[in-house]
Amino acid sequence: MSIEVAPAATTRTITLLCTAAFMTMLDLFIVNVAFASIGVSYPGASLAGLSWVLNAYIVVYAACLIPAGSLADRYGRRRAFLFGLGLFTIASVGCAVAPTLGFLIAFRTAQAVGAAVLTPASLGLILSVLPESRRGGAVKIWATSSSFAGALGPVVGGVLAQTSWRWAFLLNLPIGLIAFLLARRLLPGSTPPSRTRVPDPVGSLAVAVAIGALSLGLVSADDWGWVSPRMLLTAVITVAASALLVHRVRTHPVPVMAPGLFRAPGFTAANVTILIFTSAFSAVFLSVALWLQVAAGYGPLRAGLALVPGPLMVPLFASLTQRWAADVPVRLVVSAGLAVFGAGALLLAARSGGHYATDVLPAWMIIGAGIGIAMPTLIGAATAGLAPAAAATGSAVVNTARQAGYAVGVAALVAILGSAVTVPALRHGWLLVAALVLVSAATALRIKAGERR
Repeated sequence: MSIEVAPAATTRTITLLCTAAFMTMLDLFIVNVAFASIGVSYPGASLAGLSWVLNAYIVVYAACLIPAGSLADRYGRRRAFLFGLGLFTIASVGCAVAPTLGFLIAFRTAQAVGAAVLTPASLGLILSVLPESRRGGAVKIWATSSSFAGALGPVVGGVLAQTSWRWAFLLNLPIGLIAFLLARRLLPGSTPPSRTRVPDPVGSLAVAVAIGALSLGLVSADDWGWVSPRMLLTAVITVAASALLVHRVRTHPVPVMAPGLFRAPGFTAANVTILIFTSAFSAVFLSVALWLQVAAGYGPLRAGLALVPGPLMVPLFASLTQRWAADVPVRLVVSAGLAVFGAGALLLAARSGGHYATDVLPAWMIIGAGIGIAMPTLIGAATAGLAPAAAATGSAVVNTARQAGYAVGVAALVAILGSAVTVPALRHGWLLVAALVLVSAATALRIKAGERR
């Protein structure tokens, strides 16, 4: 059911929902830059143990998105949004005061659960409270807000790493409290169906196990070995859980994902494109950050500032695309943007690092421009054909594809780099990024009937 917000409140509502999603993304970028400082606070911790400050968030977030989106569709997106926002904020405070690494990882896990509930509920609310004519633009604003997190996160993380990484988590407390109070006031309530049934619990568990096992295997592959018994076990668990999920979706009266979801115009092709595109994005972001700190010898703050120009290109070119390409078919806009992204990656590989100002910065800005052209329109295409009743579930599938792509890209880059970060190895990583982006540009051309801008 779609509930339209009064025009005077629409802008405030979109701003609120985008701010909450921005907060979860900002935290992720900050922690990446502050990672080394976290290790200093726990001198007895191993590198493998410290990696779970990042990995626990990735695995749990990816595993919980679709079940959380389904529950939000069934029991109310406003309620889910408030719950996720509250849990994320409280867990952030727990991270800030964590006395041991174990406590920090536990609170990061709780943060991930809150973010997994918050993310699809926020996008689902945008799709359900706005008239159809305004949904496309609002979705693009929501998608573009993450680019501001990408721009601010490294800088904020670099600044906080100079004092204390704990402020990276405490920063969420005032933002979360203000957003929670505004959400209670601005977000409309909704009446769930009179006979609401719990989405298939076995299917929900199968989603969590399949995504969780896949993500766990990807982020642990470098430590375990690609053909180790533990990797083979996670592969078997992933395949078995996926097969069980397909069976339950086809046979259960209230499946965790409605089978018709993937028949929505453009939904499947857009999600495949998102998966490949975000794999390339995560690999190139990490590779450039590593080049700045290892090859160029930049400190955390200087590296954070050097990363800013690329993400700043995203909202600029997203705005220009919205204005000048409004009548161009979606598949062509997305494919063109991804081709620009690929050109930037090829330029990075061709220049092989070299000097930041002449060899890295131009390619990095071209990559940001390509992402700005492609990403908001791509997210809009993935959600354009969704019925309002399935908005949060469909949004969760989209975000799960993004998160799975993130894990795949990082794992692939780590596998290429091996035990040492070198310029030749990074060049191979940039060539991989270019190949992935060109493949995603080809899959984007399959986004056909039903595309809406």
